[in-house]
This record gives sequence, structure tokens and C-alpha cells, in this order.
Amino acid sequence: MTTTTAPADGAVAPRQHTPVRRPSLLRLTLVELRKLVDTRAGRWLLITIGLVTAVIVILQLIYANDADQTFVNFFTPSLLPVGVLLPVLGILSITSEWSQRTALTTYALVPRRERVVVAKLNAVMLTAVASVLTSLVVAAAGTLVASAIGGAGTWQLDGSLLLNAVILQVTGVLMGAAFGLLLLNPPLAIVGYLLLPTLWGVLGEMVKPLRGPSEWLDTSKTMEPLFSSDAVTGEQWGRMVVSLLVWMVLPLAAGLYRTLRREVS
Repeated sequence: MTTTTAPADGAVAPRQHTPVRRPSLLRLTLVELRKLVDTRAGRWLLITIGLVTAVIVILQLIYANDADQTFVNFFTPSLLPVGVLLPVLGILSITSEWSQRTALTTYALVPRRERVVVAKLNAVMLTAVASVLTSLVVAAAGTLVASAIGGAGTWQLDGSLLLNAVILQVTGVLMGAAFGLLLLNPPLAIVGYLLLPTLWGVLGEMVKPLRGPSEWLDTSKTMEPLFSSDAVTGEQWGRMVVSLLVWMVLPLAAGLYRTLRREVS
């Protein structure tokens, strides 16, 4: 029979320490998704993305020819304006920790900063996929209305075009997140993301020696085949990969290094 002795008067009983489990990557991703909606800028940006998608379909119902009121024609035009707004969401997701001075709390709770960064990237990629689904739903609604009012209302959609749409939006939001990681300042990152690739594209058109490299590094050209229903060729995929290495992978790697090294105050 085992007996336990009570602690003597004035003695402090030893505390039992339960091990603290670190939050899973799934939980961190869900937290980052919630942050996108909790901030005023992120919430209104998401609302704007939905409204832009709906407005494009409404304008086509009003002004497009009946023969052009098809599912694919409702779906494809919404990709470009939404693709412009999504990178801004990626930038805000990354830079909000520093602009709102919550980095100290976040990295105190999750000391391994790379896990927070990966969760943020997961969150914005899921948002990009959700934007494609939103475009599909709104395009379907537009097609139903078109068929009811005498438009073509055809439902044909090539599976490759759907895959291209996901690639386009996911890479776009990751490019924005990469600039956010690199610059860690919302206005500077937004201006840099919008200005630098555009400036390179303009120089590629104006300066003759840069026209060749521009075909491989100008994302407005390399990503253009994703909007087409035609199959993307091997050379076009190669140009896409090279341009994304320059405008997405390199800033992402440099930004991650800077984020891991930056002092939090």
C-alpha cells in the first residue's frame, strides 16, 4: 500500500507542468483567414472583389450580343480585374503584422516565423481559389439569366481554362505576398508591385535590346495565354516559369529571409 505525505507547513507543493502543444499549420491558416476578414481593408477588398465580378456579368447582360452571352464569356472577363485586386490582398495579409504593430504578439505566440508566413500564404492561396469559385457561381447565374431573356445561355467550359484561371489567380496573389514580404510596408509594396513589372513592360517595348528578354520576363505577356481557351504550349509554359521565378520566387525568398531576420519591436 502506497502512502503520500502532505507537504510540511509553509512548503510549496511542486507544480505539474503540462506540455504546451504548438498550434497546427491548419489552425494557423484558419487564424490568418479570419484576419483577412477582421481587418477593415481586407473585408472591403473581399467585398469589392465580389462586387466587381457581379458588375462585369451585369454589364455583359445589358450590352453584350445575345450570341456572346455564354458561360465562358461571363467567366473569363472577370479574371483580370479580380486578378488585379487579389495581389493587394496578399500584400495586406503579409504587411498587416508590421503596419498594425501586431508582429510582437504574433511571433511571441508562434516563435517560428516561417510557420506564420506559410499560414499566411496558405490563406491567400485559398482566397484566390475561392475567387475563382465565386466567378464560376456568378457566371452560372448570368448564364441562367441570359437563357431566360433570350441570350445564348450555353454552358460549355473547357477544363483547361478552369485550371488556367486557378493558376493565374494563385500566382498573382503570391506575387503580391512576395512583394509584401520583401518590403514589409503596405503602400511601398503596393506601389512596387504595380509599378516595377509595368515599368519593365514599358521599357521592353521602347528599348530595342530589351524586347527579347521582355518576352520572357514581362508577366503581362507571359501570363496572357492563360486567358485563351487554346492549349498552352511548352514554350509558353517556359516563359511563364521564368517570369514567375523573377517576380514571385526571388522576392518571396528574399522577403522570407528578411522577415526571419528582422527585429520585432
